[in-house]
Amino acid sequence: MSDPGGYRSYAGDDMITGEGVAVEVPVASVAARMASGAIDVVVTLVVLIAGVFAIGFVAGGVSDAVIGILFIGLSVLAFIVLPTAVETLTRGRSLGRMALGLRTLRDDGGPTTFRHALVRGLVGYVEIYLLLGVPAVIASMVHPRAKRLGDMAAGTIVISQRAALRLTPPPPMPPALMPWALSADIAALPSGLTVAIRQFLARAPGLSPASRHTLGVDLLASTLAYVAPQPPPGFHPEVVLSAIVAQRRRRDLDRLWREEQLRGRVLPADPLTR
Repeated sequence: MSDPGGYRSYAGDDMITGEGVAVEVPVASVAARMASGAIDVVVTLVVLIAGVFAIGFVAGGVSDAVIGILFIGLSVLAFIVLPTAVETLTRGRSLGRMALGLRTLRDDGGPTTFRHALVRGLVGYVEIYLLLGVPAVIASMVHPRAKRLGDMAAGTIVISQRAALRLTPPPPMPPALMPWALSADIAALPSGLTVAIRQFLARAPGLSPASRHTLGVDLLASTLAYVAPQPPPGFHPEVVLSAIVAQRRRRDLDRLWREEQLRGRVLPADPLTR
């Protein structure tokens, strides 16, 4: 697929929120992930060893087949069920991540669910326990967001909660273009292009005049392919881009507010968020 204007080269790897805002996410380092993973492995092994002693204590006199079934059940409980349950109930945390100040989120920044925790647990059993963690370490070192294979399969990312998130300030709406922006159709504007515009507008003062002009013209040309009607002539590209992104943000905030109101009317309150 073509990349009109090359806007993906401007957008970087920032997380895109529901309103098309670029957030510079404090991705957990490989060292922090290894430390938290080591804690989780130790906890799992403690549970496993305690379970083995418990089975040996209560299973005296039973057949080898029954003991084998009990060991299989214990393994599933220790390696899959308990980690998945803890991560689901804590919304993306484990004992190791709690100790290191880490949390697992969806790629879009939302909280993880049971499905994400289960996928991470199943893949993690293979890459961490069966393969001694080698694939997890290699994938984390190679991936730009330090993802292990379980994160790639589940669509998740691990962030550090002890580092501050930096949110670029939204561009203001130019008063002269407000009447046009309010009636313009910008629904087809891709999120990646929206992020590229925001990053360009935030960093434009630090660019050289030639680069600033070239990037602004290129971004505007890519953007106008998704906007109708076209803006009135005579305005600087950065002014038009600012109007488009400001209007996109306003509409997305309105949509998110309506969805939140609807959710509050039809769904009971989540006890975990109280």
